[in-house]
Amino acid sequence: MKITLLTGKTFEIEKEFADLPLKVVKSTRCRRLLLRIDAKERCAVLSIPPQISSKRAIKFIEENRAWIEAHLLAVPVGRKFTNGDIINLFGQTYQIKHCPEQRGGVVLEEGYIQVSGEAEFLSRRVRDFIKKESLQKLTEISQEKAQKIGCRVKKVTMKDTKSRWGSCSTLGNINYNWRIAMAPKEAIDYLVAHEVAHLRHPDHSCDFWKCVNALTPYAESGRRWLKQNGNLLFAYD
Repeated sequence: MKITLLTGKTFEIEKEFADLPLKVVKSTRCRRLLLRIDAKERCAVLSIPPQISSKRAIKFIEENRAWIEAHLLAVPVGRKFTNGDIINLFGQTYQIKHCPEQRGGVVLEEGYIQVSGEAEFLSRRVRDFIKKESLQKLTEISQEKAQKIGCRVKKVTMKDTKSRWGSCSTLGNINYNWRIAMAPKEAIDYLVAHEVAHLRHPDHSCDFWKCVNALTPYAESGRRWLKQNGNLLFAYD
C-alpha cells in the first residue's frame, strides 16, 4: 500500500497492506492521529499531526486495520434514482415518475416527482431538483434559527460530500449535504440547528450543545437517526 502525504512524498508499507485503500494527510490542525472513512472515495483517511513519525502512523494503521476494513464494507454501493422509486423529501413521500413527453424538467404533483426527458438523464435531473429545493428550504430554516440567537447566515450552499452532513465557517457561510433533504424532518431540523449554533459557538462545548437544544427539540433523535441511517442516503450518487 502506498501512503500519500500532502507534501507529495510517498512511502511504502508491507505488502500485506496492499489491499487496504488508505490516504494519509499531514495536518497542522490535528493534535492526534485521526481516522475516518471517505465514503465518496471509498477509502480510509488518516490525518496526522506534524510531530507524529511515519513509524507511529504505520503502527496506528496496523492497530486499526480491522476497524478500517469493517467500515469500508459498510459503505453502501452507489445508487441512482430510477423510475418508480419512492423517496422522502422534507418529510413528504413522493414516487418518481418518468414522463418522457412532459415539458418543464421536474415537477412535483400529487405525490409524484414527474421527470421529463430521456430516461438516461432521470437520475441527474432528480438530483439537481433536490439540490434546488434543498437550497431554498434550508436557507429559510437556517435564517429563521439564526435570528433566534441573534446571528446572521451569510450564505447557504449545497455540497456533494459523502462524509459530512454540514459545516459552518467563521464567515457565516453554511454548507449542507443535499442528501439531507431525504432524511426525516427531525433529522433535518437537528442538522440545521447544529450548523446554525456554530455561528455563535465555533466548537462543541457545553454552551454549543445548549444552543443546539434551544434551537430544536430533536437534537437527540435527529443526531441518532443520522448516525444509524445516514449511510443509506450517502449511497445516492
